[in-house]
Amino acid sequence: MLTQWRKRQLIRNCILRSLSPPDLDYIRPLLEPVTLKERSVLQEPNKPVGHVSFVETGIISLMTLATGSILETAMVGSHGFAPVSVVLGARTSEHRSMVLVSGNALRIRADDLERAMHERPQIREHLLRYVQSLMVHGSQTALCGVRHQLEQRLACWLCLACDALEGDVLPITHDHLSAILGFRRAGVTETLNRFEEQGLVRKMRGILQIRDRDLLERKACCCYKTIANAYICQKSSEFAVREMRTELRTMPKEL
Repeated sequence: MLTQWRKRQLIRNCILRSLSPPDLDYIRPLLEPVTLKERSVLQEPNKPVGHVSFVETGIISLMTLATGSILETAMVGSHGFAPVSVVLGARTSEHRSMVLVSGNALRIRADDLERAMHERPQIREHLLRYVQSLMVHGSQTALCGVRHQLEQRLACWLCLACDALEGDVLPITHDHLSAILGFRRAGVTETLNRFEEQGLVRKMRGILQIRDRDLLERKACCCYKTIANAYICQKSSEFAVREMRTELRTMPKEL
């Protein structure tokens, strides 16, 4: 029991760590540690998926591409994995998966993941709960892009990025934020300057430090709570399922 606990603590990805012990033992030998290098592209749209990456540290940005345009649809941190299309039975992805913040991941071959989900259906069931949360994230981002102003959207994105990194220091440039949000760099810089004057952030070269998270959340549009709650519900659901399974295992058998 202690050995299993120690092994679980070595895994930082929330999805993998919340798998049942038998499922984690099944999938662990199939995982390969890899480094996520900033700006590296892990998956191109409409190309066969070779690997699925469970993020340990860093952020993967899911980008939607159109002629001459690119925009972030969602971000994936230690609470998720990308691409998710394999879980849905597809062998290609509609998004470009690009490393926004460098870090580490546990990678599995798409074929191995498909086999694992086939042989242990509860693994697919577990992963699908995350896919549902990611769908909420993507759809809410689309609404946010047409309904809310730069200040609200920027505050929302910064809060989500802190959640993804589980920290308050974001290695991100103004150029990256401009491309992600689809605004001119000058507007992003002006908004960040106001945030700094208000004590919300501290700007350094290539780094943003969040100084007042509570106030930043109040600046954010309602989309932040909607997206954050989707991931919280996913984690709560997984916890409830594990508790129920534990209770069933420990329940005395009737004579």
